[in-house]
Amino acid sequence: MNLLVKHLGVAGYESTYQAMRDFTQMRTSDTPDEIWVLEHPPVFTLGLAGDPGNLHSPSSQIPLVRVDRGGEITYHGPGQIVVYLLLDLRRLGIFVKELVIRIEQALIETLADFGIKAERHAGAPGIYISQDSGVAPEHHGAKIAALGLKVSKGCSYHGLALNVATDLEAFGRIHPCGYEGLKTIDMQTLGIKDNRDIISQALLAHLREQLI
Repeated sequence: MNLLVKHLGVAGYESTYQAMRDFTQMRTSDTPDEIWVLEHPPVFTLGLAGDPGNLHSPSSQIPLVRVDRGGEITYHGPGQIVVYLLLDLRRLGIFVKELVIRIEQALIETLADFGIKAERHAGAPGIYISQDSGVAPEHHGAKIAALGLKVSKGCSYHGLALNVATDLEAFGRIHPCGYEGLKTIDMQTLGIKDNRDIISQALLAHLREQLI
């Protein structure tokens, strides 16, 4: 599998979103798949089925951008690992449901590398802290990673966001993924002091294992 990983640093959301759409529209059957790893300045994004009312406490400092991915509302900002997966699913021989399962598994295995036990929740894409994870009870069931994908011409874009050392107060302005009262958490709050680059490397390794 020919897979090109690009580390884009801190990149504006709207320009990156347009670049993903352009890449997908222009790619051919010979175009190598790409993974983009980056951080965004603070931004709320609202998926196709999203309810704007789930931004219950707007901020003049954090814009809201409507996008064409699946899912509801989420927050992106500094201290978060964002990974966009620009993949030819037909060439990989998988459907989007299988891709979601593989992404979730990569996140679960990454978190396990750092001593965090996490799990899926049926009907709610993303990764959550397990009740038997050994962390404080108030963190049980908190969401630590979000997923949102779009498929066009058999190819995916958008991807995942893992909270490493994130502004959790920003999540308090929304009903994350449309669920009122859903708790969010980051790795730093759970005592993980490893830097973002180390965690990114682990995540990329697990994504490669799942995709190849």
